Amino acid sequence: MYSTNKEKKSIRSAYGKTLAELGKINPNIVVLDADLSCSTQTKQFAQAYPERFFNMGIAEQNMMATAAGLAREGKIPFASTFAMFATGRAWEQIRNSIAYSNFNVKIVATHGGITVGEDGASHQALEDISIMRSIPNMTVIVPCDYNETVSVIKYAAEHYGPMYIRLARTNVINIFDETYEFNPEKAVKIKDGSDLSVITNGETLAEVIDASDILAEKGINIEIIHCPCIKPIDKKSITDTAQKTGYVITVENHSIIGGLGSSVCEVLSENYPAKVLRIGTNDEFGQSGEQRVLMDFYGLTGEKLAERIFEEYKKENNK
Repeated sequence: MYSTNKEKKSIRSAYGKTLAELGKINPNIVVLDADLSCSTQTKQFAQAYPERFFNMGIAEQNMMATAAGLAREGKIPFASTFAMFATGRAWEQIRNSIAYSNFNVKIVATHGGITVGEDGASHQALEDISIMRSIPNMTVIVPCDYNETVSVIKYAAEHYGPMYIRLARTNVINIFDETYEFNPEKAVKIKDGSDLSVITNGETLAEVIDASDILAEKGINIEIIHCPCIKPIDKKSITDTAQKTGYVITVENHSIIGGLGSSVCEVLSENYPAKVLRIGTNDEFGQSGEQRVLMDFYGLTGEKLAERIFEEYKKENNK
């Protein structure tokens, strides 16, 4: 299941390629985009099936309402734009036109988190997961690499219900190989550990793996849990790892308010109270800058995560 190929690949490209392949298999799949098909990579579907592709212009609210209407008539709409505009500008249409009626619309949003980079705070969605997981009927998924994105998009096309799938702008290494199959009910244990647990998803999984290697040299053995599905969330895997190590750290390219960290805290408060440290962006907006510089500034690189986790481990164990 795990990949040995560490070449970085585009998650957005995986989305576009898979969408075009699915279009050949299922004529009910239609695609809508808010004038960003080059960035979201829906252009691959548009080139193959122009009669089933709709460029809605910079009108995200109309796009979501139109997707709801297409779903009502039996189509399987995939609606794409940047995460900030999909979830922020079109929230009412998603809530009332899509989720309230439980229509089969797939919202695949790219450019989530601070790694949008130079586009700055106005384009960096740090609240989107929080917003989407609070809507009834909505499934929320954050894949970590190319192969998981392929599997997630195939799953979305085959299973009924509104879904929010958040994709990163950055290219990332493959964690999984081509045999990987996404299961919304199960988190994935990436690495066994005994000292503490780190739960993450999306592009920060690769950073956590790097941090694990650095920490291993210091004699600290962390358990890594990849949690691609934030809603519904795998309560058992979260509870099990908390019981095993007694201390959980969450890492996400999102605000620590309302996202993965909050979800994990909710699970543990009801099932196995344990100490949780949430690492992500705090109660603040992002800023313009090169991707790696921003990741470093917000403490989300492997090196910075290793430093933070090491300090927390020493504090927790009075060392």
